[in-house]
Amino acid sequence: MALTHKAKRRWSLLILVVGLPLYIIVAISILALMGRPPIWVELLVYLVLGLLWAVPFRKVFLGVGQPDPDAPPEDR
Repeated sequence: MALTHKAKRRWSLLILVVGLPLYIIVAISILALMGRPPIWVELLVYLVLGLLWAVPFRKVFLGVGQPDPDAPPEDR
């Protein structure tokens, strides 16, 4: 199922405004429950988690900043 450009924009906004902060809170909470690891381990975990969240949403974010390809051309 292909998303329309408008749907991609809405989903990407929802993911960034709601999903990403929740993901950050969960990641910090889980790491805090394990106890404080050495700073280099903590940094490595945050770097991996920082990149990992975007992998499933790559298709949603692809082309969101571009003009709608299905929109009729504007008359000038």
